[in-house]
Amino acid sequence: QVQLMESGGGSVQAGGSLRLSCAAREFTSYSNCVAWFRQAPGKEREGVAAISTWDSTTYYDDSVKGRFTISQDDVKDTVYLQMDNLKPEDTAMYYCTAAQLNRCHAWTKGNFPYWGQGTQVTVSS
Repeated sequence: QVQLMESGGGSVQAGGSLRLSCAAREFTSYSNCVAWFRQAPGKEREGVAAISTWDSTTYYDDSVKGRFTISQDDVKDTVYLQMDNLKPEDTAMYYCTAAQLNRCHAWTKGNFPYWGQGTQVTVSS
């Protein structure tokens, strides 16, 4: 059974940093694209960042480019989302997802079969 476990959320002030972790045992055996999505209260879910796990190519939503960095550690079976210069509008529940998507094609559509339970990120002004 595929399980994705997020951790690292919390509360920070604007301008601060957090690093989210997504632990997924042997994720490369069932997926080649891992992504982070977020959903704020009253808003639609949106894609934040994705990584093609076979070549580590990364993809970002324009709203986080230059501030967020997605990376993978194959030894630890973990994908990270380093979030710097956080803004109040980054406040949301963040979810880790995984799928078989060649080069993370159309990843922002969110058609991922595997999802974690989410971790809350709150940024105060």
